[in-house]
Formats: sequence, structure tokens, C-alpha cells
Amino acid sequence: CLLEDELRDAVLLVFSNKQDLPNAMAVSELTDKLGLQSLRSRTWYVQATCATQGTGLYEGLDWLSNELSKR
Repeated sequence: CLLEDELRDAVLLVFSNKQDLPNAMAVSELTDKLGLQSLRSRTWYVQATCATQGTGLYEGLDWLSNELSKR
């Protein structure tokens, strides 16, 4: 669980894959379903992706790299 004390400094990157499909869950809906707003003291980000096309992968990893470099 992300609320464990050992993970208090962890950052969370969620790849919302298959965004090329017509019935893909929107990032906002995924964020709600995962309850990420309740992680106020945690740093998190949801990146829309399509792994087969490679879209969104570098953006998510760039975000993660930037967050980790701040620490």
C-alpha cells in the first residue's frame, strides 16, 4: 500500500495504456478509480500511453526522471 511509512518518499507513475482504443478509460476516470487524489502527501502522475505506438512513454519517464532529480 502506498500509505506505508516506508514509501513516504516514493513517487508514483501510472501508465494509462491502450489510449488508442475507442473504449479506453480516460485518465481522469482512472485517477478517480485508483483514488489518487487521496494521496495528497504523495507525488503521483498518470500518463496516457499507447505502448504499441510508443506515445506517452517518454513523457512519463521524463516526468519520473524530473521528480527523482528533485530529491
